[in-house]
This record gives sequence, structure tokens and C-alpha cells, in this order.
Amino acid sequence: MSLPSATFRAALGRFATGVTVVSTVSDGIDYAMTANAVTSVSLDPPMVLVCVYQDARFHDAVLASGEWGVSILAADARPSAVWLATHGRPLAGQLDPVPHHRGPVTGVALVDGSLATLECRTVATHPAGDHTVVIGEVVAIDLPDHASDALTYYRGQYGRIPS
Repeated sequence: MSLPSATFRAALGRFATGVTVVSTVSDGIDYAMTANAVTSVSLDPPMVLVCVYQDARFHDAVLASGEWGVSILAADARPSAVWLATHGRPLAGQLDPVPHHRGPVTGVALVDGSLATLECRTVATHPAGDHTVVIGEVVAIDLPDHASDALTYYRGQYGRIPS
């Protein structure tokens, strides 16, 4: 039995999530994407996963790099989330409108003002339909000491959860 993809997407859209930017550097070029398909996998060792669409430019770049970052976005980073979710945006300079800094361990771009950032090294990948599940061991964490509202995504709309 085949389910309509629009129905599946609508059903999962009713699961409220946080919003992240996942980033990598491959051959000296920055790649980044907005993602809500990020989750913890293990506490010991610390691991997270991200699901990456196989036709996205980010896919081949993150597989080639083997290092990537996760920026857990504050509500005021909505413009960055929207921009990095825009299909067809130019690759060159795509991070110019996004305030960011480099992670001290991997050198990947991390979004300024994030609620937390993680730097990861890929330990496994698993094809899953039209996506690849990329599992990374967390090699660095920045947990700023500022309280900001969290950026959320629900039913195709951005929102916020007060801090």
C-alpha cells in the first residue's frame, strides 16, 4: 500500500520540533541547511543524527567532509532558518546574511546566538528512502549562558517557545 507523500508530510507536520541549522565545509566551501530532523542517539558516547535529503547539495558535502555542526536556533534566528531552507539559493556566499562563527574543533560555521551548538564527526551513515541518516559523535559543545526563546516548527509554520 502506498501512502500519499502529502498526507505523510501533513501528519508529521503535527509533531512540533525545534529548528536547527546543520553545516559542513567541503573543499573549502561552506554548506548549510535548515533541519528539524535532528535527534540525540546516545549519551555515552554523545551522538546525534541528522536526516539529509539525498538530492540536496548538502548531502554529498557532509558525506565527503565527515565533520558537521548543529546550531540549535533561538527564535530571533528565524530569518536565517528561512534563508537556509530556501531551495535554489546560491551556494557561493550563502552564509553571508547569517551571523556565524567557526567551531573551534571542526571549523564548521555555527550560527551566532544559538541556544547551543554541537560539532560532530560522522561515525555511520544509513540510506533510508530518499534520505541518508548521518550519525555523528559530538566532539564539542557550546552551551551559552543566555536565555532566549526557542525557534519551533509546527504545521509548516515557525513559532517560539518562551524561555
